[in-house]
Amino acid sequence: MVIIEMMKHIVFVWLLAVMVFSPLAAASLEELTGAEQAAELLGGEIITRVQLKEPRPLLIPRHPGLLRLVDDLMRSLEPGLFVESLYRYEKPADPAGPWTEEERTRLYNGALALSSLTGIQYYSASRKTMRTFYEYSHIIDGASTKQPLPDPVFSEVPRELRVYARQKDLTFGDNIYQYDYSADVDSLIFVQRNLSAMNVGIIPAVGKNRLHSVVAVIDAGDSLLVYAASMVKAVSLPGMGERIGNSFTNRAEAMLQWFSGQADKAFGK
Repeated sequence: MVIIEMMKHIVFVWLLAVMVFSPLAAASLEELTGAEQAAELLGGEIITRVQLKEPRPLLIPRHPGLLRLVDDLMRSLEPGLFVESLYRYEKPADPAGPWTEEERTRLYNGALALSSLTGIQYYSASRKTMRTFYEYSHIIDGASTKQPLPDPVFSEVPRELRVYARQKDLTFGDNIYQYDYSADVDSLIFVQRNLSAMNVGIIPAVGKNRLHSVVAVIDAGDSLLVYAASMVKAVSLPGMGERIGNSFTNRAEAMLQWFSGQADKAFGK
């Protein structure tokens, strides 16, 4: 009997170790997005939707944590402008399974490297040319003191983290943002909020804390599913909504390209 009980205990410990240390099977792209959107993403498309009246999520992946987060943000903000983008990043062919903890950590540090946003380009629809997105981007020690800090680097992914950043945008000026990062076994999510009013030249565009942007990276086995959404409470002047919507669409694509470069580093491409 003692031997049997010992064997049961050994088997239990082994099963527990497998559950804790083995990577979980990632949801497939089709499970997260549906067959139609998965086909578009597999074809290399970046899917984008812009809504100006009574918006609701149209592209959001079927991920419980992300669904709750976006629902909470929309309820609190009640946006009048909602821009969504969906993008598939293909992992290296070998290995093609769920990300390892080392890959997840490198990817997290890449998403935290806000200084690397300095100088990235986006297509300006109004000017019909490429334009600098962020002239300056840097993590700072606080929203009031604004002293620059180096990008943090972690050896293990923290479950939650808040940082502040000063980012000079050639469209919306020099602003302070709050970034909240959250991590789970199958996802990395960060939320950006503007802590200063955003202007287009001398024209008020977006009030303080009226812009919430979400980027979610979800492990999908042989690929990463990246969901980006920007929601704005209201623009200050009539007629600005469509212009800002177009701007946010092109800027979201620039952010996705930036993330793709960070993912290349994480996965050793």
